[in-house]
Amino acid sequence: MRPIYLLQTFFLLVLVYLSTALAIEKPALMLAKTFLSSVDVSEYWISEKLDGVRARWNGHQLISRGGNQLSAPLWFIKDFPETPLDGELWVARRKYQQTVSIIKKQQAHIGWQKVKFMVFDLPAHHGTFSERVAAMRHFAKQTTSAYLEFIPQYRLKSNDVLMQHLNTVIRQGAEGLMLHHQAGVYHSGRSSDLLKLKIFTDAEAVVTGYRAGKGQFSGIMGAIKVSTESGKVFYIGSGFSHQQRKNPPAIGSTISFRHQGFTNSGIPRFAVFIRMRDEP
Repeated sequence: MRPIYLLQTFFLLVLVYLSTALAIEKPALMLAKTFLSSVDVSEYWISEKLDGVRARWNGHQLISRGGNQLSAPLWFIKDFPETPLDGELWVARRKYQQTVSIIKKQQAHIGWQKVKFMVFDLPAHHGTFSERVAAMRHFAKQTTSAYLEFIPQYRLKSNDVLMQHLNTVIRQGAEGLMLHHQAGVYHSGRSSDLLKLKIFTDAEAVVTGYRAGKGQFSGIMGAIKVSTESGKVFYIGSGFSHQQRKNPPAIGSTISFRHQGFTNSGIPRFAVFIRMRDEP
């Protein structure tokens, strides 16, 4: 029995080794802070903020921001460089839900033909962002992949021009803009060298019902059910004070809320209660 025991132990150790060797480390991503009007726009590179799914190419595989290997088909990644890339898996403007539904499946499938990996940074490059822009432009000229693109980076001369440009791309369906400081180096965590600029849309809806709260909101309102003028019905559970949850807006009243674009079915995304319509 001893030889069999040793053999079993050997195979167990091999499995442990392989599982450790194949483990994926959660990527140390650089995260954006919010743009402030005091920022000198002339010191930043500007790019469109894509409504996609953040991912890291580590030179061999695509990894989600949570550290999970994504099931991209081999034909999707076969012409990617060995250089680590930071970017978004993206289908098109206002197609966030479609992107998620494609990449969340646990096996490779033909739906990935609609997706592109849109690169906005080189996490292993030690130079300034201006130097990384030059390197990304070089990669863009060299790549033969139909599924790999580098997001255009450009300059704007003033905050007024920036806001005009923001309004233009928002009208075209973009989510917002990203700003990279020209001298910034890549590092993990929140950074003032990376800024996001978005416009939130305000709208109104009529309260038609409630959903009971859970956990810390047990016994009080958890969300209000609302209907928009276009007939879209959904729930809003964010933006309320504790007192407002105890005394929620009355059924039939009109409330103002803020959201970030729409789902494929036309429901406002990330809706947040602001106030009763008649409140100042």
